[in-house]
Amino acid sequence: MFKQSIYGLVLLGGIGATGAMSARNTLPAKQSGTFQQKDTSKIIHVLQAKSLVNLQSDSVVQRRFIGDVIFRQGTSTLYCDSAAFDQKTNIIEAWGHVHINQADSVHTYSDILTYHGNERTAILNGNAKLTDNKIVLTSPILHYDLNTKIGTYDKGGKLVNDNTVLTSREGIYFGDTKDVHFKKEVVVVDPEFTLGTDTLYYNTETKIATIMAPTTINDGKMIMYVTDGYYNTDLGYGHFGQRPVIEDSTNTFTANEIETDKATGISIAKGNMIWRDTAQKIAVLANYGIINQGQKSVMATQKPVTLIEGKTDTLFVRGDTLYSGVVPRFIDSAALAVKDSVGVKDSLAAKPDTTEKRFVIAYHNVRIYSDSLQGVCDSLYYSGVDSIFRLYRDPVLWASMNQLTGDSIFLFTKDRKADRILLDQNAMIVNEVGPDLFNQIKGNTILGYFGEEKLDSMYVNGNSENIYYVQDDDSAFISVNRLQTANTRVYFEKGELERIVFVKEPEGTMYPLSQIPEDQKKLKGFRWEIARRPKSKYELLGQ
Repeated sequence: MFKQSIYGLVLLGGIGATGAMSARNTLPAKQSGTFQQKDTSKIIHVLQAKSLVNLQSDSVVQRRFIGDVIFRQGTSTLYCDSAAFDQKTNIIEAWGHVHINQADSVHTYSDILTYHGNERTAILNGNAKLTDNKIVLTSPILHYDLNTKIGTYDKGGKLVNDNTVLTSREGIYFGDTKDVHFKKEVVVVDPEFTLGTDTLYYNTETKIATIMAPTTINDGKMIMYVTDGYYNTDLGYGHFGQRPVIEDSTNTFTANEIETDKATGISIAKGNMIWRDTAQKIAVLANYGIINQGQKSVMATQKPVTLIEGKTDTLFVRGDTLYSGVVPRFIDSAALAVKDSVGVKDSLAAKPDTTEKRFVIAYHNVRIYSDSLQGVCDSLYYSGVDSIFRLYRDPVLWASMNQLTGDSIFLFTKDRKADRILLDQNAMIVNEVGPDLFNQIKGNTILGYFGEEKLDSMYVNGNSENIYYVQDDDSAFISVNRLQTANTRVYFEKGELERIVFVKEPEGTMYPLSQIPEDQKKLKGFRWEIARRPKSKYELLGQ
């Protein structure tokens, strides 16, 4: 054993193959701080220590350095309280306040270190830490390769990047690219969001998290369930594939691909989008949609269909463009005006409903389908405030075999079932009773009532005109009546025309079936548009 005090030792000019160590006593050449290696890049220089102990056993020579120890290899400097250096294997064991400074770019710290000089790899044990002056990576045990600047851990670790904290069971840090691969029990906590997954790539400079496994992101306003894509944790912007699901307090939506931006509150959904407002039982299907979560709205194009769930039936609405938003929390005066115009008194007038209600607008080439009603029009508006469907521009509705038309049509619902219908201006009811034989009722307005979601009765108000075919007991047609009166009441049985009652004595003509002139068979404005009638919900969903 050889022991020599080198308290205050400072290297002058470095220790090389022929270098010397300046101290109170000069060490013999064989004990100088230089150890010749075949590859000079592997040479480890001793820069400083307070004392030195040489241990030799057979051919093994180990040096123990104690007190403010400093080593250098290339551009890397190692600091510690004490260290053992095996000259033959070029391995350093270091203890106490261990610190490796790699070219002033990456710093590692630990309580204990095993450093392999030939491979330039380090095992940092106990309070291990790695930092590049921007991030701090900590772990009980950290493996670090100074050649590749890659650090790994498998006993749990934590990375702090500004206000973002990422933890996982295992991890790999790539110093050159600033990427980190987190694996197992990955959790990201940030003042703006939290993220949980099993595998995640994260870049500490761009702050982009690349999604590689089922992941949950919660930003306080919405929760995202994603399996593929990326999320910019700094900007709150995400681009996800493989049918991500996003939900907030009012709606849930999914699609083949979704882009979402927290700054604007806007998400863009592409491919087989399904958007739902579960509270108000409204859904939108489309191949393209724009969801504004700040305004709680959705606009859908590319074969959009809205589903409005009823008590026993669902109404499907198809158009070129669909838009749904939230009605401001005040009384819809326009809705009340429509109700007043048909003599409907509503409790809204006495008790304003300030709960949030949704509206739906369908633009152009609109078609609707339910088991009890089908229709077409150019545009449609539905408001949850009054539960009225408004059909505009050439609207047509079919209830059983009855075709209903008017300049505008208002369908009133109650408890999510058809309750009343108003055909406003140039109103007409047409019912086909045989080949080219049609019962027809026309008036200024027609107000109808439903029972069990089928037409029960209708009131024709103003300039009522009627054509109806009279049948005998064997259902054979015997005559045609064409009548005019001020008002008419029409009654239905199980949705089929059953009888007509004239409020005042009508004026008109009865023709034997074979003698009615052709120009008397149809009322002015008559049209039979059964070819436009949607046949099934699949017709709306599939085209």
